[in-house]
Amino acid sequence: MNAMTVPESRNWMSYLMDSLVNSGAMPAWEALEYLTTNLVGEAPNPHLHHSKSPYETIQQFFHRVYGPIVEAASRTVEVPKQAMIHMFTDISLMGKSAVLVVYYPGQNQPHQLLLLDSIPAWDIVFESSAAFNEWAEERFGWIVAALKTEAHRDEPAPVEPVADLQSVLVEY
Repeated sequence: MNAMTVPESRNWMSYLMDSLVNSGAMPAWEALEYLTTNLVGEAPNPHLHHSKSPYETIQQFFHRVYGPIVEAASRTVEVPKQAMIHMFTDISLMGKSAVLVVYYPGQNQPHQLLLLDSIPAWDIVFESSAAFNEWAEERFGWIVAALKTEAHRDEPAPVEPVADLQSVLVEY
């Protein structure tokens, strides 16, 4: 997936499909069916709760939908080598689940929350792929904006050149 480019606006559905195929999660025909079955239609999404293990199904769904968005955002903003970005989920079968995207700057610095999206999993259904693309673009923008702020927060200030070096030199 490293060769994938960040999608232009309105291409998120195909980007997610490419992500699922390139990661080896599923073949193209299955990825297409998975995304259209789970993302396009009418809410609530019955596929998530009618599985034999709905908790795992919802967690996998969140990772398949949010993961590529987070990855694209992390490739858009240059972050220090020691930094890491992680996505966590808190699944609720009855109420709202949460997706958290956290930035770890490294060097023993405190981590920062980039995104907290609280939503019932079965409500992540859109009337069209264009509506999904708009939703995904919004989350991508939120993560990029937060990442730009956090990734460059602790950068050292540029050193200003000294105009008169003679005044800086000290004679012994």
